[in-house]
Amino acid sequence: MTSAAPIPAVSIQTARNGASIKSNEMGMRPMQERAYARRGEQYLLIKSPPASGKSRALMFIALDKLVNQGLEQAIIVVPEKSIGGSFSDEPLSKFGFWSDWNVKPKWNLCNTPGDDEERVNPSKVRAVGQFLESDDKVLVCTHATFRFAVADLGIEAFDNRLIAVDEFHHVSANPENRLGSQLAELISRDETHVVAMTGSYFRGDAEPVLMPEDEMKFETVTYTYYEQLNGYEHLKALDIGYFFYTGKYLEAIEAVLDPARKTIVHIPSVNARESTKDKVREVNEIMDYLGEWEGADEATGFQLVKLPDGKVIKIADLVDDSDPARRSKVLAALKDPKHKNDRDHVDIIIALGMAKEGFDWIWCEHALTVGYRSSLTEIVQIIGRATRDAPGKASATFTNLIAEPDASEAAVVDAINDTLKAIAASLLMEQVLAPRFNFTPKGTGPIDDFDYGPGGYQEGKTNFGVREKTGEFHFEIKGLVEPKSPEASRICREDLNEVITAFVQDKSALERGLFDAEHVGGETMPQELTQLKMGKIIRDRYPDLDDDNREAVRQHAVAALNITQKAKELASTGDTSSSDPSEQRANTAFLDGVRQFAMDVRDLDIDLIDSINPFRAAYSVLAKSMSEGTLKQVAAVIGAKRTTISVDEAKDLASRALRFKRERGRLPEITSADAWEKRLAEGAAAFVRYKDEGRYD
Repeated sequence: MTSAAPIPAVSIQTARNGASIKSNEMGMRPMQERAYARRGEQYLLIKSPPASGKSRALMFIALDKLVNQGLEQAIIVVPEKSIGGSFSDEPLSKFGFWSDWNVKPKWNLCNTPGDDEERVNPSKVRAVGQFLESDDKVLVCTHATFRFAVADLGIEAFDNRLIAVDEFHHVSANPENRLGSQLAELISRDETHVVAMTGSYFRGDAEPVLMPEDEMKFETVTYTYYEQLNGYEHLKALDIGYFFYTGKYLEAIEAVLDPARKTIVHIPSVNARESTKDKVREVNEIMDYLGEWEGADEATGFQLVKLPDGKVIKIADLVDDSDPARRSKVLAALKDPKHKNDRDHVDIIIALGMAKEGFDWIWCEHALTVGYRSSLTEIVQIIGRATRDAPGKASATFTNLIAEPDASEAAVVDAINDTLKAIAASLLMEQVLAPRFNFTPKGTGPIDDFDYGPGGYQEGKTNFGVREKTGEFHFEIKGLVEPKSPEASRICREDLNEVITAFVQDKSALERGLFDAEHVGGETMPQELTQLKMGKIIRDRYPDLDDDNREAVRQHAVAALNITQKAKELASTGDTSSSDPSEQRANTAFLDGVRQFAMDVRDLDIDLIDSINPFRAAYSVLAKSMSEGTLKQVAAVIGAKRTTISVDEAKDLASRALRFKRERGRLPEITSADAWEKRLAEGAAAFVRYKDEGRYD
């Protein structure tokens, strides 16, 4: 029997204040204006959600660098040919800018025939060389073309030019990543300007995008999802959910695929355990569920399906690649600019590897993905397909349909892993969608332009401030360690989500926090996660930081994660008296949850924040969605892995035991009724034992 159960992991109500779509006198939206203000920087990193206008922001910046900063040429580098269209000619002067954006057709190499793989088609590499020797100003090419051109022409050929890399998360500091290595060489030579743009800066494989010494050279412009969604005109709500099912997904999909909503369905890879291994048959079965097939539209190649109510819907099949001409026709119909604003052009798109990054269908209301996606970046990109603002589009949804672990499956451990990874993705998306946090020690004083409520900032009390126009919150936290070095300050200001990504992807932390913690009668204490696990991740990720700066980064990351979790928990239990979700307090639920958490505690301190299990709220969602038997089975599998204190954990616990002694004037006691103090004492004893055994260098 097949069943599906929803996990309402993330739900956002937007303010719809229209700010993110309003333009200034130069035709710039808020994100573009913010980026343009940093146009003089040699190295610029723009972190901004899909559909926020990054392409046009780059046009403004590139034109200024070419005309006013003395650069010779600009090369725009995109991950795939389909995204090159985002950098076509734009009449910017029509909207108030001092110049138009023009790319000669022969220099938009994304529009020329041929494969992106230059081993097959070297003509594009030659074209890059010809462009560099010309007097023309702008070239657009793929990442692949640029990689081979740099290898062929040498780094120095790009001196005094702007290299703009779109979808920058494709870059990695790993030496095996050729584009990353070439960018590191360009930065080292220091004769090139670089603008990097991304909607999801972290990489799905959790590798750093840039080495810290290179990243420090970049000025970062951040525009958050929180700002973007609140600034829309039409979209009222975004829901991100996970549906666990038993049986076949082709039966479970009936519970979540609504033909009345504009939907992109991503079926699983043929290598995924959810797949039937016959992708074409899967598409046909989905269409059979929807209704009666009535052939294909001759002009577009769209499949026509008659629903039970008599309505005929149009389905774009991007999975069947047996007929390249047919699929090219479908792709061309989807990209046809004449139909960009035609809501009725297509109803459902079914894809496997396409219709993700850079795919622009503003009418998409529902992104339905079958099977876990290993890359968090991929999930963010898929969600981005549904978060465009469009007339009449009041809500958007991302649904991930995932097989529930089954004790009868041989691959039960793999199924559990997929469940854990899906939870990690939901936790990360909560951080991506949350406002920006500014943390300072208690008594530091107010920050300019923040609203601290009717009484204003009050000395000696718990203060919580909001800067609504930029989506920022200010918390004062007693005992908070501030970063001292420029790198630690940058991490706390710009990279907390990257730290949190590494933490929620840590399999051991997820397992312990969900299924071996106090809320299920387990042994793992919150501090083992917030102090030990997070501490180790930061130590491994930033080995050059000293202990005090690592502790500052750890505290800031844990505060951002746990305050988000507590705010979500409090918001979910708040008063939503209206039966119409669109009429509920627009995007105030999360804000109210944050404020309530800040005010509920008489003195917000770092020890309190460290004592919160970051995964407890996620478990409460799971408990409502999975059968009791499955939960017990998962807990048993994870409980069997329980280990004693490791050598590294003992060293970390001993260090924290010394801090405990400095703060309280005594060592932690192994007989203490406080579980964390007892754990510190056990760790210190283990450290002494391991040291006596010669297990530390």
